[in-house]
Formats: sequence, structure tokens, C-alpha cells
Amino acid sequence: MPGTPYLEEEPQGLLTWPKLLKISIPILTALTAVAWWNELLLEWGILLTLALTISFLTRR
Repeated sequence: MPGTPYLEEEPQGLLTWPKLLKISIPILTALTAVAWWNELLLEWGILLTLALTISFLTRR
């Protein structure tokens, strides 16, 4: 991979953006579909916003 900081291959267990997106997008899509099915989109949006804000503030 051009521009990679690793000499041969990335270290084992390293979570990169492509791996993270492959995990998180299907999960978030399924949870959003369930929230939509149960007519809880507003609550799901508020919960997701709060969770992402808390995650942002703790990692800052």
C-alpha cells in the first residue's frame, strides 16, 4: 500500500478505517431499520447523537 508507515504489512489487531466501516455500517444499518420498523427513529437519532458526543468528548 503506497504511503503506509509499515515496512511489510500492518500489525496484527490494528483497527483501520476500512475494517471499522465493514463492522459498524451493517450494525448501524440493522439498528436503524429496527428503529424505523418500531417507529423510534427520533429516539434512535437522539441516542446515537448522545453516544457519539460522549465518545468524542472522552477521546478528546
